[in-house]
Amino acid sequence: MNKPWYRTRAGEVSIHLAIWAATLSLPYLLDSHHGIPHHIDVRGREQDFIYFNFFTNLLWMGPFYLNAYMLTPWLFYRKRFLYYTLSLLLVFALVFLIHLFLFFYIFNLPHFNIKGAINYLIPTFILTIAISTAFRMVRDKLIADRQATYHQKENLKTELSFLRSQINPHFIFNILNNLVALEQMKSPELGPTILKLSSLMQYMLYETDKERVELSKEIEYLQSYIDLQQQRFGPKVPVTSNLEINDSFFEIEPMLLIPFIENAFKHGIGMIENPTIEINLNVKGDVLFFNVKNRFNKASSEVKDKTSGIGLGNVKRRLELLYGDQHTLDISQNKDWFSVSLKLNLH
Repeated sequence: MNKPWYRTRAGEVSIHLAIWAATLSLPYLLDSHHGIPHHIDVRGREQDFIYFNFFTNLLWMGPFYLNAYMLTPWLFYRKRFLYYTLSLLLVFALVFLIHLFLFFYIFNLPHFNIKGAINYLIPTFILTIAISTAFRMVRDKLIADRQATYHQKENLKTELSFLRSQINPHFIFNILNNLVALEQMKSPELGPTILKLSSLMQYMLYETDKERVELSKEIEYLQSYIDLQQQRFGPKVPVTSNLEINDSFFEIEPMLLIPFIENAFKHGIGMIENPTIEINLNVKGDVLFFNVKNRFNKASSEVKDKTSGIGLGNVKRRLELLYGDQHTLDISQNKDWFSVSLKLNLH
């Protein structure tokens, strides 16, 4: 991604030049004496003093950048305040000597007064150093914030990638075993089952690399998963599913909803009387409502929680990272029913 123009080297230099041009012009725009101190008598030499004053003001660029790029990071940040103060005194002495040299040897101006010159230079010097230090601190803070934001985003991407990769392999193994059984029975459902599995694998391998996918594609993936599970268990596990959306332009983080359905099949089968799974999804406005219910056996579920599976902790973490307060997740247990309800503000 290209940097904004003001963060490029040329952009930074242009901004600095514009600020210095405005700063150096102010005394001449706002002061009728054109920057000439009232206590100095330069009658007949006003033009020379204007040039002298301009070049003196140019000197402040040196202390500004010396303090910003060397003294502040090398001494002030490291709390070497004594060396920092001594360095500033040396810089002021150098500025004063250059000021003196310009006064006498370049412009040959009359009536030099050491006390008046020092009183004239010190306030500007202090202001220059203060602004320079503030400039460096603000600049470093902005850079640190950008780096922190960048690292946070990278860590978020890494964590999300890890969470997303935790797909339960047992589902794939079970489907493959089911394919073998269908082939041995010469079942006509073998072909459609292979196509569904192929579609499901293609989505898992290629679409999940994206930050977001179309909600319609995510629903197609959910439906393929449900169909394969229904084919696997047949009438032993009644499954009612209703996945409907009116608009297809919504997007969602891929593989976000599947853990809830996988969890229902994981805990809703086995040592359970009258196993039943209900899955409903609909969108109202730009809000997605998703609900999954299944009968469960508490004792059996505790054993399964210790084995493979993504787990609801995974998807909870992903929802917190991606949607924050833009989602509401309610997980409840009522007698022998386990229910998950998700309300999600879509992108």
